[in-house]
Amino acid sequence: MRSPEPVVLRRGRVVLEPWGPQHDAELVEAGVDPEVWRWLPIAQPRTAAAMAEFRETHPGMPWAVVVDGVAAGSTSYLDVDSELGGLEIGATWYRPDLWATEVNPTCKWLLLDHAFRSLGASRVTLKADALNLRSQAAIRKLGCRYDGTLRHQRRRPDGTVRDAAFFSMLAAEWPEAERALLRRLE
Repeated sequence: MRSPEPVVLRRGRVVLEPWGPQHDAELVEAGVDPEVWRWLPIAQPRTAAAMAEFRETHPGMPWAVVVDGVAAGSTSYLDVDSELGGLEIGATWYRPDLWATEVNPTCKWLLLDHAFRSLGASRVTLKADALNLRSQAAIRKLGCRYDGTLRHQRRRPDGTVRDAAFFSMLAAEWPEAERALLRRLE
């Protein structure tokens, strides 16, 4: 598998741009609702400086999710393992008016397609807080398979400890999952 490099990915009104300083102020606005941050392992960035710090200390390769020309969330490749051909799609969030729209499946199609076709990934992992049933349902609708729950996986910003539900998709599963996902998007 090739290592991912910053690249612009687009489909329809959704564009994934490598997250840079030009996105920080819009992302603060997109993340103003505390519910956006409920399941993420960081405290809500409330200023452009705090959002810049989040971006600069991000452990993966983040994209700004730009919808209709405005940065409206973020998603990332994480835990890239070029030797085994795996990576994770995660740290995904959007402003609430985009929840349950075509934005998430579009972003996931862009990232999965890029991982499997362009990078040659053999496996993509997605995970969600075990209590976040909405995200788990969205991951299942992508065609990912449930792998199990890792107990005490990470500490939440409020100090409690989360369990994480792990899902994956293999390269051999992508063509069927892609057909179903594209039908959803059309």
